[in-house]
Amino acid sequence: MHASSCRRLTKPCARPPPTSSVPSHVPAPSGGVAGHGLWPAPHLTGPVDAEISIPGSKSLTNRFLVLAALADGPSIIRRPLHSRDTALMIAALEELGAVIDELPAHADPGSGPDLRVSPLPDTTADTSRSIDCGLAGTVMRFVPPLAALVRGVTVFDGDPHARRRPMGSTIAALRGLGIGVDDAGTGSLPFSLHGEGRVDGGRLVIDASASSQFVSALLLVGARFTDGLHLEHMGGPVPSFDHIRMTVEVLRSAGVTVDDSEPNHWRVSPGSIRAFDVAVEPDLSNAGPFLAAAVVTGGTVRVRNWPVGTTQVGDRWREILPLMGASAELDGDLLTVTGGSSLRGGVFAETSELAPTVAALCALATTPSTLTGIAHLRGHETDRLAALVAEINALGGDAEETADGLLIRPAPLHGGVFHTYDDHRMATAGAIVGLAVEGVEVENIGTTAKTMPDFPERWATVTGTHAPAESPTRAEPVV
Repeated sequence: MHASSCRRLTKPCARPPPTSSVPSHVPAPSGGVAGHGLWPAPHLTGPVDAEISIPGSKSLTNRFLVLAALADGPSIIRRPLHSRDTALMIAALEELGAVIDELPAHADPGSGPDLRVSPLPDTTADTSRSIDCGLAGTVMRFVPPLAALVRGVTVFDGDPHARRRPMGSTIAALRGLGIGVDDAGTGSLPFSLHGEGRVDGGRLVIDASASSQFVSALLLVGARFTDGLHLEHMGGPVPSFDHIRMTVEVLRSAGVTVDDSEPNHWRVSPGSIRAFDVAVEPDLSNAGPFLAAAVVTGGTVRVRNWPVGTTQVGDRWREILPLMGASAELDGDLLTVTGGSSLRGGVFAETSELAPTVAALCALATTPSTLTGIAHLRGHETDRLAALVAEINALGGDAEETADGLLIRPAPLHGGVFHTYDDHRMATAGAIVGLAVEGVEVENIGTTAKTMPDFPERWATVTGTHAPAESPTRAEPVV
């Protein structure tokens, strides 16, 4: 490809310094994304009526990027997500030797440029490098096994919140594969990895009960291990299991042989990963807040390019929203959600990353709600269960934590500041509540850049309002 037809990507901005502390019930916001002012959430008194498209899936984009870096030739990724998480992944792979170019001539309007990924070189110099994981779980967990295939020392670190995210299983797995890791005994970021340029692989037992990403990280790289990989999970139930199914499907699409016929066992045969040309599905989890706008206001939202068959957990919106009184109809690739006459609560199991949106809707419902099977959200960008309870109750709600989820009862809400703890899904949850409750201000709406940099503008389009700017005021969470 000629240099004139593509543009080499630049690395994401360095991390800003940490911000002020907050009460101990939730980890303090970290300052990983600019924009810590107060954003007045649009408040509506009538129904929405909008048709939108959603940017590409973060989960799929970052899986395709890792696979492309290990493939047997250049790959093309069409309609990828362009966000902080994917920029961090691109920067990490480039640090390890991949070459990733934008293809503006192939850009799909509304989704940004396509990407051309030239894989890691067969041999690399024995050198030192550092990788910024930000707050991206896919970077801090997917990249270390890949870095083991590159000679030299790689240092991993991230935002302050990232140092609280579970990494023990990743570090233990690396050591189980014979890879040297120095984490100063913390089992978390920061740590350094000593790559030898090859990994034998073979049988490995891990505990993935804290995150399905521990499994996906190893599966994505397993075909490049000398003896392949026989991975066994031994521990409690693996959360967000749909993401492992997504990983297996992506691997098979690139010609990798994966045997997952035995529960909690995955066998990846050694061999090459076929270069590919793929279009990324829209991020169905990120569609949730926009669909929720229809449910809250009794209006209609249509989402274009909804996949007929998908491994994304966000496809469950078609099951969840009707339980709350809405209708959801898929006609071809157009999903139409229309709110009902009232917003009902209910029992919602294993909603995973959808839980903050579900919880925001439940806080506005006329009947009680129970969310179960989401204890692992305590280890996400923030402790999402504690954060949701704190922010719903600060606005007059009635929410409490359970052992594995949330109990939310109907209560009249009032305006106030909805804190995000630098968690993109907390930010969109606050925007949802603001539709029905006047005077809600979301602190740090800019954290949505993690997976959707233009969320305020898209929200304004759906709600028929202008995109309000953040005020410069930084508010502290309420105890």
